[in-house]
Order: sequence, then structure tokens, then C-alpha cells
Amino acid sequence: MSLPQNRSQVPDAATIQQMFAEVAPGYDRANRALSLGVDVWWRRRTVRVVDVAPGERGLDVCSGTGDLCFALQRAGAEMVGADFCAPMLAHTHHKQRGERPVAFLAADAMNLPLPDDCFDFATVAFGIRNVADPVVALREMARVVRPGGRVVVLEFCKPRLIGFKHLYRFYFAQVLPRLGRWVSGVRNDAYRYLHDSVQAFPEREAFTALMREAALAEPKTRLLTGGIAAIYRAEVPAT
Repeated sequence: MSLPQNRSQVPDAATIQQMFAEVAPGYDRANRALSLGVDVWWRRRTVRVVDVAPGERGLDVCSGTGDLCFALQRAGAEMVGADFCAPMLAHTHHKQRGERPVAFLAADAMNLPLPDDCFDFATVAFGIRNVADPVVALREMARVVRPGGRVVVLEFCKPRLIGFKHLYRFYFAQVLPRLGRWVSGVRNDAYRYLHDSVQAFPEREAFTALMREAALAEPKTRLLTGGIAAIYRAEVPAT
């Protein structure tokens, strides 16, 4: 598989879909190991930024194995999760708890089979950079959220602190791809792709500009863990 040096070289959807299908069995295990468990804290912070009111309806796209979906459900939301890779969703079943199971569907974030204005908020964690056109995906998320609702994105970012950014680059480029293969037990290029896709993806002000292009209002950014991840929140215009 050719690895992306910029957004124009991102693998096609079928290649990404197959890659995630192969890593699905070890996906959660690899996430915990590669982030030293910090990804759990990042999702908790994202839930706080969403600011769920009990009984609100939420959509999580690029849902993977459902970690953010279930965290939002525990906060009181009625959740639907969507992902275009069905084998990833197959690993959500053992996480279901309580009387209100999360509903999952196989669906493309750029073409959601859902009506307008049917959710109070929409989220995506570490998935927006994997879609062919992030603006189209953001517009779809905004379309299915009621006016006055919110769209919240958790995504990797690149730190700018001198010293820390060099350590980050070494770990992300040299250690993570090898460690990811070993922990996940998969020999494809998924964790090399992770590095290259993060390097190529718009971040901070560039990403909030994409949110504005998608007609979302008042985008704000919260940096996490020295700037290696960011939470973006924007509002669906009320009129």
C-alpha cells in the first residue's frame, strides 16, 4: 500500500476499510498500549465538552469499536453509532450494558442514511482524517443534528513545544508503527498509515476553518496532553 505524504495521497476508501477490518480484533488492545491508556482520558474529556443533558440523542460517526459511543451513553445520552467498516462494529457487542443498548449501523460518514435534525449532537473520535472529504462528513454530521445542536471532534494533533515535539515525532514515526504491529498482531501498514495521516491532516486553526466551511458556527479548540490531541466543538446554526 502506498503511504500518504499529503491528503491527495490518502489510500482509497476500500483500502482503508480493509486495513481497519484486519486490525479490528486487536484494535482496543493496541489503542490502550500505544497511548499508555491516555486515550480513555481523552474520551472522558470529550464527553465533558459535549455536555450531555439526560435523554439527549447523539450520533457517533467513524465509531469503530464504540468506545466514545458507550462513554456518551454512560453520561445519559441515547446513542447511535455508525462506521463504514462492519468488522469494527462486530466488536461492540460485548460492551453493551444496561437496558438501552446502543444502536450501531454500517454507514459512510459522508452519506449517512439518517433524516435531518434527528440528533442533539454528533461526535467523531480519531476518524475524521480517514474520510475522503472531511468537509462533506462535517456537513453530514451538521445535517442530522438539530439547529442549535453541536458537533464535536476528537482528533490527533501535532505538539509545538520545543523538545516535546521532537520526542513525539520519534515515537510516532519510529516506535509506534513497529509497536502497533506487534501489539495488534497484524502485519499491514495500519500504524504507519496512522502516523502519515496525522502528519498530513489539517489541525488547530486549519481544522476550525474546515468546520466553518461546513457551515458550522463558533468552532473552538481544546488541546490535550501537550498538544498531541485536540477537541473541536462547533454549533449547528439556529437559523
